[in-house]
Amino acid sequence: MSADTSEIVALPEALERAQAEAAAQNLSYAGGVAPAEAWQLVQDGAAVLVDVRSGEERTFVGQVPESLHVPWATGTALTRNPRFVRELEAKLAKQGGKEATVLLLCRSGKRSALAAEAAAKAGFARVFNVREGFEGEIDAQQHRGTADGWRFHRLPWTQG
Repeated sequence: MSADTSEIVALPEALERAQAEAAAQNLSYAGGVAPAEAWQLVQDGAAVLVDVRSGEERTFVGQVPESLHVPWATGTALTRNPRFVRELEAKLAKQGGKEATVLLLCRSGKRSALAAEAAAKAGFARVFNVREGFEGEIDAQQHRGTADGWRFHRLPWTQG
């Protein structure tokens, strides 16, 4: 850590809360935020949204405008991307690299939590999971997006 702490920027209230909850739950990464909070943080310029879904998911299911893409897993078999951390750091070079405040998004919030753990282990101190993900959990009828998720909350997204 640098001796000059004047450069350290305080986190927005939503992320401070997320960090406190993460500490209470003994998570290895900075915490989780709801989709609406994530979008507000991106709009405020307080965080960078990184979609960790596969390229196929982004193309066929939809994606969030202004989001970066670093797949946690690739292809239809969702094979783990062994270069994830290096690719994440490279994509975030202009936003501060490992010092950037990052929100990771996947389909339901599970893969992005794993990606957040890997990023934290690699030295990313401000990496958060977007809970609920882009599509949300599967309901009793085996459908997604009926009770939670980015699209359920009618947040911005585009197709293709």
